[in-house]
Amino acid sequence: MHMSSESLLVILIVGLIAGWLAGQIVNGTGFGIVGDLVIGIVGAFIGNWLLPQLGIHLGTGIASAIINATLGAVLLLVIMRLLRLQSGWRGSWGGNWRRRW
Repeated sequence: MHMSSESLLVILIVGLIAGWLAGQIVNGTGFGIVGDLVIGIVGAFIGNWLLPQLGIHLGTGIASAIINATLGAVLLLVIMRLLRLQSGWRGSWGGNWRRRW
């Protein structure tokens, strides 16, 4: 599979935007450029797999890709937060979240 530099750039931009949006939705702050990028790209994989399994199709285009990746990234962050709370680990954002709820 050959990937052009333009498609790689689109993937990185979508991942960065989706990771930042998910960080804003779930935690209220971002995780830095690298953290947002990783969360957004992994979230895009989750969203691209999960939403069609649920019968949800958002269409094509950059806006639907960002929404899809953001939904996957939000799900990823919620799962990460639940796992951290169950294990008793109180990280920098785990303890703050517990106080708000």
